[in-house]
Amino acid sequence: MLVLSGSCADSILDKDPISSFSAQGFYKSTSDAQAGVYGIYNAMQSTFRGNFAYWGEGRADAVETNHAGDPFALRQNTLTPIITSANWNNLYTVISRANYAIKYIPEVFEDETSALRNQLIGQSRALRAIAYFYLVRVWGDVPFTLEPYESVQQDLFLPKTDKEAILDQIVDDLLYASEFCSSSYGGERDRVLITRGGADGILTQVYMWRKQYGDAIIAAERVLDNPLYSLVSISNWNNMFSAGLSSESIFEVGYNEVQTNLMRVLYALGSDADYFPSQRFMDSFEDGDLRRPKIWDNTQVQPRKIWKFFGEGFNDESADPSANNIVLVRLADILLLKAEAHARLGQNQEALTLLNSIRSRAGLSGLDEEAATQGYGDVTAAIMHERSIELCYEGHRWFDLVRTDKAIEVMQPINGLSDPRNILWPIHEDAINRNPNLVQNEFYR
Repeated sequence: MLVLSGSCADSILDKDPISSFSAQGFYKSTSDAQAGVYGIYNAMQSTFRGNFAYWGEGRADAVETNHAGDPFALRQNTLTPIITSANWNNLYTVISRANYAIKYIPEVFEDETSALRNQLIGQSRALRAIAYFYLVRVWGDVPFTLEPYESVQQDLFLPKTDKEAILDQIVDDLLYASEFCSSSYGGERDRVLITRGGADGILTQVYMWRKQYGDAIIAAERVLDNPLYSLVSISNWNNMFSAGLSSESIFEVGYNEVQTNLMRVLYALGSDADYFPSQRFMDSFEDGDLRRPKIWDNTQVQPRKIWKFFGEGFNDESADPSANNIVLVRLADILLLKAEAHARLGQNQEALTLLNSIRSRAGLSGLDEEAATQGYGDVTAAIMHERSIELCYEGHRWFDLVRTDKAIEVMQPINGLSDPRNILWPIHEDAINRNPNLVQNEFYR
């Protein structure tokens, strides 16, 4: 699918990347400033084309694999510094392009109150925040800079910065974006560019990661009050992913036939995709859940295909790459995060109302506090179970296990994960070899 209509689509997908020292003289006009920001989105495409699943699902409990390489290493918890998903280069490309844009866009605009100026800076800061948010969730403490590299005199070999300091900057960037990004760009662009709603959605995720539940509720309420977003019907549930750009979508990384991703390889390449549903995951559904036949190939006794992202009944043996957008944030995610925040603050009625809005769409009866406790242990556990079903394979499950301190409890019986230091990824050997100030994460030394 096209990311944007008209010339915007061409710019974001096809323009030569804005990076390296050559960007110094690039920002001269408003069109240059817009092109520079589109270059950040271009880097997002490369970053998430496969890693959204490796980072967010590959080490969790909903997937099985028969494939060597990253799928096997992640599933068996045998990570090494040479696996592909240990390479953070694409995330730092996003950050580098964002830092150039944030520094030089102000020089294009004489008026500091220009809406376009601040909107473009807001998008750049939000995209930088997303990249750093993945870095700290996957690797913990990482090298950190807000400056573009413009001279060989600069220190290119940065040591690690404490992840909490980076998270502070992430919040600052997203608050800026929430204030200055446009509430709407019109049409498809509302889903593939960072809007105020997009910034607020990511901010909700960050606050939940930091266990700042009151702040998460406030950010989530801004999303829920935003008229751009509404839950789709269950009949259109698959279309959120196969067609994209739905009313439930808050931010998608856009792809098309030229800029493709690995969604097919990951989930639906005939009977030989990277991942298929684990028995544990399939057994976790309640009877009558309307999502069940929409997620994996129910025609097979031993399913080898996840068709959530392509539509029920999808059966194509083609090895062509995928043009699907990757939905990073959607309304159901934010509703369930808000529900979880309320539950963790002891506000169970508010939590259950939000939880039941998702259950109702799936054809399930609403839960009260007693039923949630009987079925799942407590209201919070019921919400976490709902997240595991509703958001399956979208890149959330591993991060949910880590942020709720459940990774070892859930994964130790499956693959032996037992050491908290093992929750982080190793830093790729290329980064270690290039940077003499970089120390390998402790578990992998």
